[in-house]
Amino acid sequence: MNAQASFNGNRDNLKTLVVVFLRGGADGLNMVAPTHDDGYYRARPRIAIAASDATKLDGSFGLNPLLKDLAAPYHDGALTVVHAAGSEDTTRSHFEAQDLMERAGDVAGGWLGRYLRFRGATTTGALSAIAVSRALPESLRGAPAATVMRSLEDFSLGQGGDPLRASLEKLYAKEIDALGTSARDTLEALRRIEKLRHSAYTPAHGANYQRDDFSQGMKQVARLIKARVGLEAVSLDLGGWDSHITQSAVMDPQMDKLNAGLSAFYRDLGKMMGHVTVVVLTEFGRRLAENSAFGTDHGRGSVMFLMGGGVKGGRVMAKWPGLTRDVLEGPGDVPVTINYRDVLAPVLQRHHPGVDLAKVFPDYELKPEAVYG
Repeated sequence: MNAQASFNGNRDNLKTLVVVFLRGGADGLNMVAPTHDDGYYRARPRIAIAASDATKLDGSFGLNPLLKDLAAPYHDGALTVVHAAGSEDTTRSHFEAQDLMERAGDVAGGWLGRYLRFRGATTTGALSAIAVSRALPESLRGAPAATVMRSLEDFSLGQGGDPLRASLEKLYAKEIDALGTSARDTLEALRRIEKLRHSAYTPAHGANYQRDDFSQGMKQVARLIKARVGLEAVSLDLGGWDSHITQSAVMDPQMDKLNAGLSAFYRDLGKMMGHVTVVVLTEFGRRLAENSAFGTDHGRGSVMFLMGGGVKGGRVMAKWPGLTRDVLEGPGDVPVTINYRDVLAPVLQRHHPGVDLAKVFPDYELKPEAVYG
């Protein structure tokens, strides 16, 4: 891959990985209810999702009604749900669990940054990796290059930047080393983004992005993918999932945002979703039993979503342990039966077959899940 190819539209096979982190410990049992398991209803007499209200998936699990629009990619075969998933962290601490998951172990840097470093490509463009955020997430630490932006407006030289850009272009025009290549790549990215900012964007296929930050972030990502600027990895956060008290009041607005943002993105990209994989994950799930405040406390296993990218969708991947007392972990948690690395590994390998997974996930024996069938 060369820098120019990233920008001239010839890289039709360039794949983009979009990682959505639900910060706060999202309750997988509330998002994708095990409607077949009596233990779920015994433990949550007041807050369980009734089987009749859930959007049916495979006969054993159902989507929370607030996530009903995700049924479209699911039944299209483009969305897979992974249940009882998570990491080996047992602290049930947001900070420690997030740190482990983003680093993928007790190592320096983040797994997404290491993926970009060891993916086997020779060139990294200015927009190879972006974080739609105010700060660089831990998962992207150590990436060869990563840009933090809230919107396309952030990627510019400021008002009246044209003379400066012209001077920089002249300065680096004859440089043949890696610095010159990187500088020219960055300036070309600036030119592309400038063009995007000055053109109205109409989402395709009737997609409608809501006004919240998450949906608008997904919209920015869709624009960059369509502009073919060499985008390979994206990180977005959707926080606010810590549902100790009155769970519906805490989680319902976040599920609305997740549902709207993902479904609009899926519709907007259409066939281009074949080159894009969206991964949704959270640091841990919630305890099986509801608490006295109509909420749930920190637990272990939760859900992951995989959308697009050729995944074998229309199924819930679950080594379901059952929800009886003898299988619950610690104070009464769903055990983690699928490690999140084993879900990520085949995705990374599909995006870059030459990726060195041993360096991306060091000190872990991978057992990749069959996310592609």
